[in-house]
Amino acid sequence: MGPTYADSVQNHLKGTALGCQISAVFGLPMKASTVRPIQTKQAEANIGDIMKSTNPVFTGIQTTVFETMSRLAMAHGAVNLGQGFPDVDGPEDIRETAAKALMDGPNQYPPMLGLPELRQAVSDANKRFYGLEIDPQTEVLVTSGATEALSDAIMSLVSPGDEVVLIEPLYDCYLPLVERAGGIAVRIRVTPPHWQLDEDALKAAFSDKTKAVLINNPMNPTAKVFSDAELGLIADLCKQHDAYAICDEVYEHLVFDGHKHQPLMTFDGMRERTIRIGSAGKTFSLTGWKVGYITGPASMLDPIAKAHQWTTFTTPPNLQKAVAYGIGKDDSYYQGLADDLSAKRDRMAKGLSALGFEVLPCAATYFLTCGITGTGLGDNDVEACEILVKEAGVAAVPVSAFYGSDAPTSFIRFCFCKQDAVIDEALEQLSRFLTAARAESA
Repeated sequence: MGPTYADSVQNHLKGTALGCQISAVFGLPMKASTVRPIQTKQAEANIGDIMKSTNPVFTGIQTTVFETMSRLAMAHGAVNLGQGFPDVDGPEDIRETAAKALMDGPNQYPPMLGLPELRQAVSDANKRFYGLEIDPQTEVLVTSGATEALSDAIMSLVSPGDEVVLIEPLYDCYLPLVERAGGIAVRIRVTPPHWQLDEDALKAAFSDKTKAVLINNPMNPTAKVFSDAELGLIADLCKQHDAYAICDEVYEHLVFDGHKHQPLMTFDGMRERTIRIGSAGKTFSLTGWKVGYITGPASMLDPIAKAHQWTTFTTPPNLQKAVAYGIGKDDSYYQGLADDLSAKRDRMAKGLSALGFEVLPCAATYFLTCGITGTGLGDNDVEACEILVKEAGVAAVPVSAFYGSDAPTSFIRFCFCKQDAVIDEALEQLSRFLTAARAESA
């Protein structure tokens, strides 16, 4: 008999920090060791003598928490509210445009910087939404997703020994990308329930060694939209210390309740030192397409484009054509997207609140953060997620996974960009489980 799916999950997590943490509470028998090929006993004894080590940044690196929880959801047949992707495909007309472009061709290498029509569409959108004048020829780069854009930017801007300011909770790729470039991460944090940026801590994080600050706005997992005052302070510190700003703005159009996204690039003196990263995956609910784009001054984009050249080089031309078409959609599309997601947010928030979760405010993104104090779901967020996925049949993500040391441990994150029926199913399963658990403990 071949390996089971549970075996595959265990093997996938083996040797990772998060895997070991999760294995301890999820009942997966693992040990903290580097995964390696099967060797003879003699080879095992001498492995250190005959093989050089691999890149320490990636050797034994923890599996992304999103992938981990998605695999556990599959293993336990749970409703997956852990990983942030919609469970329906994006607009039919955009997909039809991609299909037609695939059949009509050409299907050969597009220009390295991206198709002219997509670069023009990105330029037009910057003007339309933010009043930014962007040269599509020299100030727009198309990438294979926003993660590649982040990788290209960090790899090209950060040299060994440079400091990069990161704001926890962190999207999981930020730290390894900085470390791969030889950079030194200087971490500050915002914490629940208010997610306020500490002015003194931010000022202390910047120095003459600061090469860049990386800011995720709107922010995953906090659902925070940075205020003008917070952005203004970041801008002032960048100018004071001659630092770049790398702005991950993939949730720019997923903003609710009258909040407005304001790119850091629009602030005085930031145009020439800021890049901003967008994502068709988030804007059009087409996360599997992996089409991203970078906007920035030509002086910054030139080295970033060279990093892109040696990473993916190009992005599928039919997807680029379809995204160019999609970006040009009228305001009703963008408003409808935000309205639909905010309704899903409210649907989930109402249900979770009724079940005793402390639902924190959510101004943007796909995510609700909830406090678990008083719910009976274990002593910390990892235990809570264990109980939810194994016993309640609902997968969530522990917020502590987005921090380094001394993380808050009483909050979990649910994803609400799902069909209403899926949200309702998850709430029903949570209700049945919690009702039974509370009756048993009474």
